[in-house]
Amino acid sequence: MRKIYPSAEAALQGLLFDGMTICAGGFGLCGMPERLIDAIQASGVKDLTIASNNAGIDNEGLGKLLRSRQVRKMISSYVGENKEFERQYLAKELEVEFCPQGTLAERCRAGGAGIPGFYTKTGVGTVVAEGKEHKDFDGETYILERGIRADLAIIKAWKADESGNIVFRKTARNFNQTMATAGRICVAEVEELVPVGSLNPDCIHLPSIYAKRIIVGAPYDKKIEFRMTRERETA
Repeated sequence: MRKIYPSAEAALQGLLFDGMTICAGGFGLCGMPERLIDAIQASGVKDLTIASNNAGIDNEGLGKLLRSRQVRKMISSYVGENKEFERQYLAKELEVEFCPQGTLAERCRAGGAGIPGFYTKTGVGTVVAEGKEHKDFDGETYILERGIRADLAIIKAWKADESGNIVFRKTARNFNQTMATAGRICVAEVEELVPVGSLNPDCIHLPSIYAKRIIVGAPYDKKIEFRMTRERETA
């Protein structure tokens, strides 16, 4: 099965359509699939529902798709660093489903594992619980959360071998692993492609069965969300 594609555009060919749901890895600017996001923007596909921890920042990452008005709904846990996200939400131009961070990760993990729903205490007694089924277990109240299944998952990884086994680098692993399993098809962009057999089997984070299409996105520019500096102390 051919998995290696020459570009993000080629890897996404035949997968994009208006109104689709996409799971996107990344946390802030860490581990975001920027080449695939750029290709989605260039495609012009619209009315997207995107499940992601956040929407990048203004004009970076998923923020580009917000700016081009291709997103209809975001399922997210954090929106604080994206002014356009905030503006569209307050102006009722964007539908937002707020989801606690751990719950979002578990919803995607559950969807990938074939689990349609699960009960959690997180969000009980808050707006998160409105309209959701409540059930008591051992004297405690829980709410039902649905697993997330997407038409497409886009992720960013450190290394992949030619068969599709994937390794993430440190915190860039974040949501990428769970998002990959929640998509009916997963497209991964990686920094480095290595021969089959060169990855330690015990260090593989995502088995090849999940990654259907792969591109090499390098080289990357390291983007810094907040540059923090202080004056150098004099001797």
